[in-house]
Formats: sequence, structure tokens, C-alpha cells
Amino acid sequence: QLQLVESGGGLVQPGGSLRLSCTASRFTLGYSAIGWFRQAPGKEREGVACISQSGGSTNYADSVKGRFTISRDNAKNTVYLQMNSLKPEDTAVYYCAARRWGTITTMNPGYYDNWGQGTQVTVSS
Repeated sequence: QLQLVESGGGLVQPGGSLRLSCTASRFTLGYSAIGWFRQAPGKEREGVACISQSGGSTNYADSVKGRFTISRDNAKNTVYLQMNSLKPEDTAVYYCAARRWGTITTMNPGYYDNWGQGTQVTVSS
């Protein structure tokens, strides 16, 4: 099973930026479709963005379109989530998820079979 590790979370003021990273041990992420999800206290986990194996296909939740960018550097075995113009409602634990050999981009969490432990993002003044 993949071991995914997220990093880059923290406390940021509204309007600020953060870049989250997701990397894996024991497996090349380039063979996986990747999704970023988030879960705020008392709310269900929701999809934020996803990306295909090659990076040629991406999809975003309406709430983050134009502010977040998902990308991947397969040479570094890392997937990124660049988050700009952050809002207090973006506060959540952010998770990356992988579907080994996945060929579609979807924000259905049931599609992914490997999950990281999450990184906290707090947007507050």
C-alpha cells in the first residue's frame, strides 16, 4: 500500500497563499491519479482538485476554481496544491489521495485507495 505524506499546511491570513505537497514512499506517484480533499470540523470530506497521471487533465471544485492549482512533478514524485487568495472557509485538514494505475480524474473519494494523514490549513486573521 502507498504511504502518502502531505506537507505545507499552516496558519495564513485571509488573502494569503500556501503550497501543499504530497509525496509517496515505495511507489512512483506518476502511476497514480491524485486527488486533494479537505475536511472541516463537523463537515463531510469534500473534493478540492484532482489530476491525471500525466498531469494533462485536472478538475476543480467550484469553490476553489481560479484560486487553487493542482500540479505534479513526476520526476520529484510530488503533487502540489497551490492555494492563493485563501479564505477563512478554506480552513480544513487537507488530504491527498492516490489511485494506483488510475486513469480518470474524479473527486469521488471512493475512487481512491490510498490516503495520507492530512495537513492542517487554517486561514485566520
